[in-house]
Amino acid sequence: MKRNTGGLVYSTDGGRMCPGCRRPLDNCHCKKDVGSASGDGVVRIHRETKGRKGQGVTVITGIPLEPEALRTLAKTLKQKCSSGGTVKDGAVEIQGDHRDLLANELRKQGWTVLT
Repeated sequence: MKRNTGGLVYSTDGGRMCPGCRRPLDNCHCKKDVGSASGDGVVRIHRETKGRKGQGVTVITGIPLEPEALRTLAKTLKQKCSSGGTVKDGAVEIQGDHRDLLANELRKQGWTVLT
């Protein structure tokens, strides 16, 4: 059985290539589509340990913001928790269990929050 390696990754014509849409990274259509999340307007917060060797993170999903605005929001939330974190696939991950603190902060900003 032949393995799918994702296709062309470099071209002398365009430089680095996107494995998703197979276009040069400057003209990639995949990265523009990622993060334009549309949801039901309800922000959900839960704790997750799966795949993290037992270390828990607080995951915030359902925030319908553009990627840049989501990164800015994640930065402010990380500062409130005095913790690290990241934005992955339209979800904000904050290291540690900060569900109550994050729920209160998001409610202050006007979001409908479910924990």
